[in-house]
Amino acid sequence: MFVLAKGGEPLMPCHPARARELLGSGRAVVARRAPFTIRLKDRSRAGSAVAGVQLRLDPGSKATGIAVTDEREEVGAKGRTALVRRGLVSIELRHRGRQIHSGMMRRAGHRRRRRSANLRYRAPRRDNRTRPDGWLPPSLRHRIDSTMSLVARLCRYAPVLEIHVEQVAFDTALIAAAVSSREQDFSERTHAGSEIREFLLAKWERSCAYCGATGVLLNIEHVRPRSRGGSDRVANLVIACVPCNQAKGTARIDEFLADRPARLERVIAQLRRPLHDVAAMNTTRLLLVKTLATHGVAVHTWSGGRTSWNRLAMGLPKSHTLDALATGVIDLERGDAVVRVPAQILVVRSTGRGSYARTTPDRYGFPRLQRPRRKVHHGFSTGDLVAAVVPKGKWAGRWVGRVSVRAGGQHRITTLTSRFDVSHRNLRLLQRADGYTYGFADEIRLSDERGPAYSGRTLKGGDPGNVRTPDA
Repeated sequence: MFVLAKGGEPLMPCHPARARELLGSGRAVVARRAPFTIRLKDRSRAGSAVAGVQLRLDPGSKATGIAVTDEREEVGAKGRTALVRRGLVSIELRHRGRQIHSGMMRRAGHRRRRRSANLRYRAPRRDNRTRPDGWLPPSLRHRIDSTMSLVARLCRYAPVLEIHVEQVAFDTALIAAAVSSREQDFSERTHAGSEIREFLLAKWERSCAYCGATGVLLNIEHVRPRSRGGSDRVANLVIACVPCNQAKGTARIDEFLADRPARLERVIAQLRRPLHDVAAMNTTRLLLVKTLATHGVAVHTWSGGRTSWNRLAMGLPKSHTLDALATGVIDLERGDAVVRVPAQILVVRSTGRGSYARTTPDRYGFPRLQRPRRKVHHGFSTGDLVAAVVPKGKWAGRWVGRVSVRAGGQHRITTLTSRFDVSHRNLRLLQRADGYTYGFADEIRLSDERGPAYSGRTLKGGDPGNVRTPDA
């Protein structure tokens, strides 16, 4: 939990039990619900010991992992000083770049239709328009803006001293061509092979393309066998488990998956998917680091290979938040270790601040009803986090959720398990809408016992997709 001094300055984060104790004794008040932040009434920053924390980022195309960590030097059993890292808060920021891209494509389609339909002629815009330096398409600019917005907020809630970023550069030409290893020397062959394998694992979500098995040994498999003229291009490669790889052999994919047409259609569609995610990462990685440096905090960049090595050495599975936790220097010879991993992560999903559309269309695109121009009705706007106290009826009780406003005052509240209408008189504002939705998810199960930080201890987790809203 984040803690603020009575003047609003950030202090060291505390344990949730300590936050409940401070709130119960009246020494603190709730400053923000998500991420949960309290403000002390009787302590200033000058009278507090603030050691500072580190902010670690694992940028991704669809989601970005963020970890707030605390590092301390401790003397080990052999008398050597080692660096101990504790994960305080884990956040997964889910982007909406695909939605923005789809919206831009729809707008382009509408404009093309207006030019070609039997309407007033509108000449197409020129393609040689100049663009300012650092310009990015809106779908890519959103990834940087949303990450910077959350980083700036965390810098206000925690005493951030350093920012560590994983900076990965993918060789798209090499991945697309997948040049045969006979044409490269050993060093280039090792780097290219690991890069292609990591790309395929991410593309197929670390599961077998033929049966969907996870948590097993996965091999790189040729969809069209080389004995039948198949190439080593990435468009001809998938990830398959050992039984499926052996069972397929030199058969064609349509023969091997003849009894599973749905799986065959999915594999073919996935093979045709271009390198959008890789191109997005290469385009935004340098600008993200440059923008982070404007906060006045020291920014350190690290390679993806170092992060992967640290994560495997600590016995951590693959996820954005755990990659962020493993970003930076972990010297195993000195005895460095990650001793604490948050069991829950805060899932922050970008939703935007509404639409400019003034009408709601039907399924055919014709306007169905008029939208009000005002977005605030009876003191509430759509997306606000509210608490509803219903005195009687089917929904009697206290509920916490997001509100969708109506001009008549009978707003609709959406909770974790239900959705119903309630009068604005029974609502109390908890937090204003800020373009994001917040929820909680369990960190994935830490079942690997190879890491020295756990020595066989397993933290309980669950499905990261099972997201719970705050105060639900």
